[in-house]
Amino acid sequence: MIEVTSAQLYGWLAAFLWPFFRILALIGTAPLFGESTIPRRAKIALSAMIAMVVSPTIAQVPVVPVYSYGGLAIILNEVGIGLATGFVMRLVFATVQQAGEIIGLQMGLSFASFFDRAAGGQTMVLSRFLNIIAVLLFLSLDGHLLMLGALVDSFNGLPIGTPLSADGALAVARAGGMVFASGLLLALPMIAALLTLNLAMGILNRASPQLSIFAVGFPVTLSGGLLVLMLVMPQMGTYMQHMIEAGLEAVTTVLGQFSR
Repeated sequence: MIEVTSAQLYGWLAAFLWPFFRILALIGTAPLFGESTIPRRAKIALSAMIAMVVSPTIAQVPVVPVYSYGGLAIILNEVGIGLATGFVMRLVFATVQQAGEIIGLQMGLSFASFFDRAAGGQTMVLSRFLNIIAVLLFLSLDGHLLMLGALVDSFNGLPIGTPLSADGALAVARAGGMVFASGLLLALPMIAALLTLNLAMGILNRASPQLSIFAVGFPVTLSGGLLVLMLVMPQMGTYMQHMIEAGLEAVTTVLGQFSR
C-alpha cells in the first residue's frame, strides 16, 4: 500500500506551483499567447501542462510553504520574472504597431480604424495589418518556442526564490527605447517618400494656384502611399525579422541581468 504524507503532498504542490506562476505570467503577457481573444482557461491549462513537464527538471526548489509570507514573496518574484519576459517580447509588436500608426497618419488613413479587442480600443487598419505580418513571421521563425525555451532555461540560471537584481529592471527599461527608435526606422522609408510627395504637391500648388490641392491631395497621397508600401513591403519583412531576433536576445539579456 502506497502512503502519501501531507509533507510530501505539500512538497509536490510547491514544486509544481513555483514554475507554474512564472510560466503563467509569461503566457498572460507574451505576444500570441497573451491575446485577449484566447480564453483564460486555455492559458491556465497550457501553463499547467508546461509546468508539469518542467517541474521534474528543476534541481533547486525552495522548502517554503506556499501559504506563508515567504511563499507569497516567492510567488511575486516568479510573477515578476514572467511579466518582464513577456513584456520585453511584446515590445517588438508594439514597435510594429507604432510604425503602422505613423505610416497611416502620413497616408491620410487615420480615419480608417476599427475596434481591436486585443488592443482594447480603436486601431488603424494599417497598424493591424503590419501586426498580423509580424505575428506570422514570429511563428515562422519559431519565436514562440524560443521564447518559452529561454524561460525554461532561466530556471537553471535564475533559480526559484533568487532575489531579483535591479539591473534586470534597467534592462527592461532600455528595451522600451526600442519601441520609439525601431518603430521610426521601420516607418522611415514611407515617411521620406510621402514627405517628398507632399513637397511636390506644394510646389505644384504654388506654380498653378488654380489647381485645388485639397481636392487632389488626398487621393494622390493615398495612391502614392499604397504604391510605396507595396515596394518597401519585402524589405519590411527582413527588418521585422531582425527586430524579432533582437527581442529574443533582449529576453535573454533581461533574464541574465536579473540573476546578478
